[in-house]
Amino acid sequence: MLNFNAIHSRIQYLRIAYLKLGLQWLAAIVISAIILGCSEPQLTNSAFKGQTMGTFYDIKVAHFPLTTSEQSSIHAEIDRRLEQVNEQMSTYRSHSELSRFNLSPTVNNFPVSEGTAKVVAESIRIHEITSGAFDVTLGPLVNLWGFGPDNLPQQKPTTAMIETAMSRVGIQHLSNTKHTLSKNIDSLYVDLSGIAKGYGADVIAEYLASLGIENYIVGLGGDLRAKGINANNLGWQIAIEKASTTEHSVQHVVAVGDNAIVTSGSYRNYYDLNDERFSHTIDPTTGQPAQHNLVSVTVIHPSAMTADGFATAFMAMGEEQAMRLARQQKLAVYMIYKSGDSFKEMFTEEFSPFFQPDEH
Repeated sequence: MLNFNAIHSRIQYLRIAYLKLGLQWLAAIVISAIILGCSEPQLTNSAFKGQTMGTFYDIKVAHFPLTTSEQSSIHAEIDRRLEQVNEQMSTYRSHSELSRFNLSPTVNNFPVSEGTAKVVAESIRIHEITSGAFDVTLGPLVNLWGFGPDNLPQQKPTTAMIETAMSRVGIQHLSNTKHTLSKNIDSLYVDLSGIAKGYGADVIAEYLASLGIENYIVGLGGDLRAKGINANNLGWQIAIEKASTTEHSVQHVVAVGDNAIVTSGSYRNYYDLNDERFSHTIDPTTGQPAQHNLVSVTVIHPSAMTADGFATAFMAMGEEQAMRLARQQKLAVYMIYKSGDSFKEMFTEEFSPFFQPDEH
């Protein structure tokens, strides 16, 4: 066991600069710390990287001296906790809690972990707020269009195939308690991919906080959660990527403070079939990939799970409806949408304070 209470009493805090650019991480790490009474060299700043949930995670911890063995122990615990989320909510694992629930016939009080029930509860709440734009029971449609565990379709799904899949959809068939899930139709299939990565980022952020770490950034795919300051005496600075399929470049840089930031976009997660392009965002009203001009949504919120859910919902709604709801809910939201041959932006009043002073 690591004696973190003893470590805390001997810490000299420094600062670390960090920038996330799309899915590319740029970091400048200054290592300078002494923990009195320890013979093993101490690292003031630490990085933890790996793979989970079909993507990569990249975590930076600043101003927290750790020995190499302590780093290894924390890294192992990060992997363990993310693996636990996979075991709870992955639809790619037949033995996960969610997969076993999906394979069950009509069932009441199917036992699940508190984590799975928590994510389902937040999914139901966001579904209600967005008037159904966020629906975790869209799994049959996600799979039909080739964005789930199944392979890409060889031809565009027919109207009959879409109608059959939609007959298995409906969040009204799903309910939960703190430790159980229930469904009242056999074929209900729950897919938490639009919110689970955000929950995973929250899990790791809360773990780091439990160790007394006050300066960190957790990146899990496009979901990030940050706390504290960097080496330039500033908050963590996060780049919002331009909507482009051919290059990685920066649209804006924002200072998120002690918050999560999640970006959902359709400009890379798509496929072409018979001269038609299909994005991964499914419109619950049509059962087909969403057709609108919104290409990217960024949400800042204290919870990465909540930001993830809203970003997914807004991508399904389109720019006008999504912006109207974001303003009603007083959410910090930034959007990029296509207008003719160019891209334009809009954002809520709540998002404005996060821009760098020289940007807006």
